[in-house]
Amino acid sequence: MKSSSIIKTLLQVAITLIVVLIAFLLARALWDRYMNTPWTRDGRVRADVISVAADVSGIVVAVPVADNSYVHKGDLLMKIDPARYALALAQAEATVAERRIGLSTKQRDAARRAKLDGDVISNENRENSSADASAAQAQYQAALAARDSARLNLDRTEIRATVDGWITNLNVHAGDFAQAGAPKLAVIDANSFWVYGYFEENKLPLMKVGDAVDMRLLGSEQLIGGHIDSISRGITDRDNALGSYGLANVNPSFNWVRLAQRVPVRIHIDKVPDGVTLAAGMTCTVIVKPGERPAAKPQK
Repeated sequence: MKSSSIIKTLLQVAITLIVVLIAFLLARALWDRYMNTPWTRDGRVRADVISVAADVSGIVVAVPVADNSYVHKGDLLMKIDPARYALALAQAEATVAERRIGLSTKQRDAARRAKLDGDVISNENRENSSADASAAQAQYQAALAARDSARLNLDRTEIRATVDGWITNLNVHAGDFAQAGAPKLAVIDANSFWVYGYFEENKLPLMKVGDAVDMRLLGSEQLIGGHIDSISRGITDRDNALGSYGLANVNPSFNWVRLAQRVPVRIHIDKVPDGVTLAAGMTCTVIVKPGERPAAKPQK
């Protein structure tokens, strides 16, 4: 009885030690994962957003796109009434024709006077004729520039997409007046998506440009592959605001608890799994794999 009791006690102690050891190892692994592994939940999907505005003012006569629709580079997004600009081009072309005739006349007069003998025409008249021809040449060049500008304005009555992407924030309809330079819609570049991961500053020594990265969108279990494209070299120092005399306004108090600053790290997206929809502004978890490189893309 006594030996069996001792064995039972030793077995209980051994089980307890094993449980404690497993708990210690799990706690150590979790501590290493949360404190020493470069990862963050503070990741944001970003994309290039092209703000679209009319280059010329006028009444909008057509908007052949819908909000959130996909467009290709060169597709018509918006059209301004071209009537006024067509008339301006016709007037500019008429001015060019007039200046061309005037230039031809002045050049013939200058050439004829240059051949006359000094007894027939004075040097002053000869020089004035040559100057008139030069002035006519300048007026003709100005008329050409005005014509090209009028043609450009007519071409700019059609606003076309400069990239492939999605229409967003559509705020224009047929019949609206478009003011030159006033944004009316935006196009999200379909080929420009990337991720900004905001990492604590003590995690930066663990990562390098080119390291492989796994990203998981909020509410999704699928991993998006990528790699570190660049690391930001500066963030705003909120304690370095200028005072009333242009001096640094330094906070005299100091907290015992120091919070690590978060530095933006730009992540290039290498592969998006099928069925995953990216939208600028989405949040994601970013996990960096130090020393690893993304898998090479298969040859087509």
